[in-house]
Amino acid sequence: MKIRRVLVFPAGTEIGLEIYNALKYCKDIEIFGAGQPISNPATFVYPNYYQVPSIHDPSWLQELIELCRKMKIEYIFPAYDDVIVALVKHREKIPAIILAPSLDSCFLTRSKALTYERLKDVIRVPDVYSIEEAVCFPLIVKPNRGQGALGVMKVNNDQELRAAMGNVDDPIICEYLPGEEFTIDCFSDRDRGLLFSGARIRLRTRNGIAVHTRSLSLDGIQEMASRISNQLKLYGAWFFQLKRSKSGDLTLLEVAPRIAGSMSTHRVKGVNFPLLTIYESERLPLDLILLDKVVELDRSLKNRYLLNLEFEALYIDLDDTLILRGKVNLDALKLIFSCINKKIHIALITRHYGNLSDTLKTYRLHNLFDEIIHIEGNENKSNYILKNNAIFVDDSFSERQEVYNALGIPVFDCSMIEALS
Repeated sequence: MKIRRVLVFPAGTEIGLEIYNALKYCKDIEIFGAGQPISNPATFVYPNYYQVPSIHDPSWLQELIELCRKMKIEYIFPAYDDVIVALVKHREKIPAIILAPSLDSCFLTRSKALTYERLKDVIRVPDVYSIEEAVCFPLIVKPNRGQGALGVMKVNNDQELRAAMGNVDDPIICEYLPGEEFTIDCFSDRDRGLLFSGARIRLRTRNGIAVHTRSLSLDGIQEMASRISNQLKLYGAWFFQLKRSKSGDLTLLEVAPRIAGSMSTHRVKGVNFPLLTIYESERLPLDLILLDKVVELDRSLKNRYLLNLEFEALYIDLDDTLILRGKVNLDALKLIFSCINKKIHIALITRHYGNLSDTLKTYRLHNLFDEIIHIEGNENKSNYILKNNAIFVDDSFSERQEVYNALGIPVFDCSMIEALS
């Protein structure tokens, strides 16, 4: 089986995190991340993460080339809009395949003004005004090279317009579109054309990213996506965004030749955009099996931890810890399987009242442990924790306190488990 070595750059964006989530369980992919030496979530998520300067640093290209050679990288996913153009510009110098369409397509889609000009006879685009023509308020002022809703300002009069023009980098003045906003996730093959287009409504956004979105059927989307794909010669994963005008017409906001952070909405319906993009670059025959269900996605801040704790044995309680309110505690179960993967000794230590064997079989837990310690009297649990370099997990404060005072080992309650796996 061929293992493809894939680099995501920069890996710490929402785009980079979605690419990782889409590829992390693919048996034929080994995934690597790269980005600036700054605080970012990729350093917690990617098992292989390397520092590469920003594309605005003169040394970035040479360091990226050296990393690709050292790690034998075959493919690079650009995970930020400006990075797409930078990588494609230097495509011939980089010893890996850049997963993006032509420089012309990438350069054009990076500019809203150029995108609107190219597509104005293909689909409805917003009216664009010079400052002298801008008399029909409200209007929108936004960066020509922006992404999402970042830097977008609604202006209601000439004074606000002139102030906004001074505060937005490379601004364009556009028709105000008051209606619903949609993202259309797409995948195109360079020979067969558009293979998939799926709409989702943007219900809540943060920093230009749809953090609450829902898939839906939207009339005319397939034809619209096909026209854009053919006109811009797009292939692989890409998306475009639409908003309804005052009259209800679907109107283009932007096109981007990359993965979108919330493409996971359609990924869980059967469209793994990053994997398909790799396969498309290899000219493999492609087909899709789609889940015919509406998917609603909500995203919020997620905790990730670097605890810097190494241990060789886990002692974990049963009642109200591994089994809680008559159900298996999935966080505790995840910890156990994490320990199994790391070859860490796992001991169940419990005062369970009743038939322990029957209880473990009822909850399908009977084959998980290297050791089962069933304490039937009032003896201290610390007397049974004999392995070196161990940790102890128990819902009871008094049990944790006794073990900590007796052995001095790290102790955890259920709310702390998420930092361990």
